[in-house]
Amino acid sequence: MTSRLQTFLTGVKVLDLSQYIPGPMASLLLADMGAQVLKIEPPQGDEMRNLGPQDAQGRPLFYNALNAGKQVRRMDLKLGWVREEFLALVAGADVLIEGFRPGVMARLGLDYATLSVLNPRLVYCSISGYGATGSLALKAAHDGNYLATSGILDRNGDAAPMFFDPPVADTSGSLFAVIAILGALHGRAGSGRGCEIDLGLADVMMPLQLLQVAEWGANGVIPKPRSTYLNGGAAYYQVYATSDGRHIMLGCVEAKFWRNFCHAAGHPDWLGRQSEPIPQTALIADLAACFQGFTLEQASSLFSGVDCCFSPVLDLGEALTSDQLRERGLVRAGDGPGDLQALFPVKIDGKAPRLRKPHARVADGPPVAIAEFLNA
Repeated sequence: MTSRLQTFLTGVKVLDLSQYIPGPMASLLLADMGAQVLKIEPPQGDEMRNLGPQDAQGRPLFYNALNAGKQVRRMDLKLGWVREEFLALVAGADVLIEGFRPGVMARLGLDYATLSVLNPRLVYCSISGYGATGSLALKAAHDGNYLATSGILDRNGDAAPMFFDPPVADTSGSLFAVIAILGALHGRAGSGRGCEIDLGLADVMMPLQLLQVAEWGANGVIPKPRSTYLNGGAAYYQVYATSDGRHIMLGCVEAKFWRNFCHAAGHPDWLGRQSEPIPQTALIADLAACFQGFTLEQASSLFSGVDCCFSPVLDLGEALTSDQLRERGLVRAGDGPGDLQALFPVKIDGKAPRLRKPHARVADGPPVAIAEFLNA
C-alpha cells in the first residue's frame, strides 16, 4: 500500500552531509515524501553509529532509524578527485544539507557562495548550534545547552532544571529545516534560484516559546516553575500519582472539562476553585490526595469515560501496544526482526505511509555511481 505522501517530492535530489540527529532526521522526512537522498559521510562514517543501543546483531539502532530509505556513501572531501566527484553530484542536486561548524564548508571550498555558481538552483541548508553569526557561532553545544541558553531549562523541573527526552532542539530543528527547505523549493519554482538557509538549533527554541516571549516583551515577566498552567502551577493541568506508584495526567483547562471532572470525582465543592491564583498549591494537594485513593486501573475506570482530558501516563511499551496506535497504523513493524518504525505521522487520502527500506551502502571507491543519483 502506497500513500501519495511518497510522491510529493518525486524527482527532488538531496545531498546530506550532516551527522547525528538534526540533519539526518530532516533528510529522513524528505525521503519519506519521495526525495532521493544520498547521505555523504566522512571516511570513518557518521559518529551516530557509536551512540545509543544496538540490536542483537550489533547494529546501531539510532543510526539505522535516522537513515532508513537513503543511500549512504563515504567520501573524503579533502581529496581532490573526491571533491570533483562531489561537485558533479552538486551540479545535479536540488538540496544540500550540512551540519558542520560555521566556516568548515568554506575552508573546503564547498560553501554556498561557491556551489551556487555551479548550481544556481541549489537549496543549501546549514544546520549548526548557534547559527553562522553571533558571538556563540563557534561554540560547541548539545540539546541541553540550547535549552539552557534559551530560557526554557530555567522554568522546567522541580528541585532543579530538567532537560528533555526526546531532544527538543535537535528534533524541532529538523522540522524547521524541512519547512524552510520545502518553502525554498516552492520559491525556486517561481524565481529559478535556490537560496542559503542558516539554521541555528538555539534559534529554534524561541518560536517554540513565542507565548512566553510575547509576555516578557509586553510585561517583562520571566516565567518560573509553577508560574503558569503550562509548567505545573495549576491543579487542573497536572500530573498526579496513584496509590500503586503510577501516574495520570489531568488536562481539564476549559471550564466544561473541569466541571465534568469535579462531578465525576464526587467533589462539586471544587467547581469554583479552578480560578484560584497560580500556583494553586492547596488545590493541587487536594487533588493529589484524591488520586492517592485510587490505583491507576481504578482511576482509569472512573475517569476514562468522562469528557475531562484524563490520561494514564504510559511507558513507551504501553504506548506502542495501545489500541490507538494500532488503529492509526503510523507505527508499524518492518520486515526484519525487531524492526519497528515510527513513520511520517500523517495519512494522505486515508492512507498511512509505507514502511521505510534500510539504508543502502554505496561503494566508497571509484568508479562512482554518480549517474544513478543524477538520472534517477
